Amino acid sequence: MKTEDKRIICNCCGKVIGEKAGIPREEFLHVEKEWGYFSGKDGEIQEFDICETCYDKWVKNFQIPVRTIEVTEFV
Repeated sequence: MKTEDKRIICNCCGKVIGEKAGIPREEFLHVEKEWGYFSGKDGEIQEFDICETCYDKWVKNFQIPVRTIEVTEFV
């Protein structure tokens, strides 16, 4: 999540995601969810950032594994 000083910080471990000139220098996951009807969070928007290390730990706990698709061409 970007803090008031514009840093990206992992919501799980508190690690600051390295940036240079406003460009992240390491990968992280940004999630933004606008909740709607049928939820207890109707009308809320929640967002968070997770560093790659915390992401790896998180998805290891999933009952159904994350589907991985290998990319062979980078744009």
